[in-house]
Amino acid sequence: TPVRKKGGGWITLPFLAGSVIGLGMAMSATSSNLIVYLIRKYNVKSIDAAQISNIVRGCMQLAPVIGAAVSDAYFGCYPVVAAGVAISLLSFVVFTLTAAFPSLRPPACAPGAAASSSPPSCQPPSAIQAAVLYAAVCLLAVGNGGTRYNAAALGADQFVGGEEERRRGRDASFFSWYFVCLYASYVAGDTALVYVQDSVSWALGFGVCVVTTGLGLIALLAGSRYYRRPVQKGSPFTALARVVVAAARKATLSSTSLARMQFLNRAAMVAEGEVSVGKPWRLCTVREVEDLKSLLRVLPLWSSGILVSTTVNAQVSLTVLQALTMDRALGPRFAVPAASMTVTVLIAFVLSAALYDRLVAPLWERLAGGRKPTPLQRVGLGHALNVASMAVAALVERRRIRVAHAHGSAATVPMSALWLVAQLALTGAEEALHLPGNTALFYQEFPATLRSTATAMPPLFIAVGSYLSTAFVDAVRRATGWLPDDLNRSRLDMVYWTLALVAAVNLGYFLVCAITYQYKNVVDGDGKDNQIMDEK
Repeated sequence: TPVRKKGGGWITLPFLAGSVIGLGMAMSATSSNLIVYLIRKYNVKSIDAAQISNIVRGCMQLAPVIGAAVSDAYFGCYPVVAAGVAISLLSFVVFTLTAAFPSLRPPACAPGAAASSSPPSCQPPSAIQAAVLYAAVCLLAVGNGGTRYNAAALGADQFVGGEEERRRGRDASFFSWYFVCLYASYVAGDTALVYVQDSVSWALGFGVCVVTTGLGLIALLAGSRYYRRPVQKGSPFTALARVVVAAARKATLSSTSLARMQFLNRAAMVAEGEVSVGKPWRLCTVREVEDLKSLLRVLPLWSSGILVSTTVNAQVSLTVLQALTMDRALGPRFAVPAASMTVTVLIAFVLSAALYDRLVAPLWERLAGGRKPTPLQRVGLGHALNVASMAVAALVERRRIRVAHAHGSAATVPMSALWLVAQLALTGAEEALHLPGNTALFYQEFPATLRSTATAMPPLFIAVGSYLSTAFVDAVRRATGWLPDDLNRSRLDMVYWTLALVAAVNLGYFLVCAITYQYKNVVDGDGKDNQIMDEK
């Protein structure tokens, strides 16, 4: 792909890392603590607040797909990322205003009243107050859509060119460090910034979000002169649509001429009497056909990530419920908030990604005679850890239930919540293999015109998986007696064993897809990517 100017390389990493970390801290803290903000400051009922929070999280996962498509089609990564950070900054400014000015929030509940009580004890937000709050939420989702995975594509674009094998190695290494920076920022946001919001001041907490995001924007803009920016050539999806239309129009071509071709190859064939130029919706280039085929070829592998996301989302939410029933004391004066247990996933992700990049991958290369681990091998290891994590969760839960039964009706099970760390650490290690591996795979195998869309594919299966996890838990509650309101009388261990079975079946599905998959670089090295097939 042509580029506007020379540049790129590792010199761009500090600028991109500064942007990712500054924004990631603010984004993570605000999205994680949104449900608490709605309940405490907007008098929203708990269930309604949870539903709103789930919808926002889903939108924040789907928005990057739209942002990536806009980037690929029209503007390129850098302008979209810069606009996304600026929009996010505006979102945090609005959040700060809602926290700083009481007129933008409903009156606090009367002493002793719950958020679920009816007015006037707990007054709901007015239409204007709700509109201001949801404007901030919408800006948050839009900003995330422009930045989260376009930033990954922007970083990977800095290594375009050079010998192909070395470039792929740099891409994989960059994606590892990108996710390290991203998850490290999440850890900081979910601990330090959440503490400031909860225990010091919501206005101060959101104000810090404004500062970190502003610094991230400054870091991104400061690196402008160093970025390599590929020139966009219009929407790549139009070309893909033309292939489908052209192939369908030629469905009646002689079967003998198609014996050696797949159906989509018809789009690049010149039928008898057909003019080979000026008919883009009837005749496509071989390159355009191969672009669509490469996209379809990788979809089965992409679909295997949906069930990984389903199991992980279900496990994390259920782990918080487990923690609420367990002893979370660390010393005589401090108890770990139940939701903070999930920070273990983020810490394990950061440590595992760094360990893989600096120890596991080089050791693999030496043992394999100089061959680097492929993205599919990395993803496969992640699938295996997914199974292990669910199995460990089932074993830990079985012990918790035994302890709960032994102590009768005790509200708090005398079992340390630190028992939950093992399953969460395995989940973090799984994601450190699964997410960077999939991102590198899609970036490598998608057409060059769809690089930003490629990096947005993981959040798409994460979003689908999050909705499926909700449906899974609901189905379990309806079909079995495993999840009563009293978790100490539940069979949550059976839920985890079911998730482990789902993960194992999904691992088998992934292995079948991986074994039959052939890596294919759609860039034609001999310069024949615009060749047209003639009907023989």
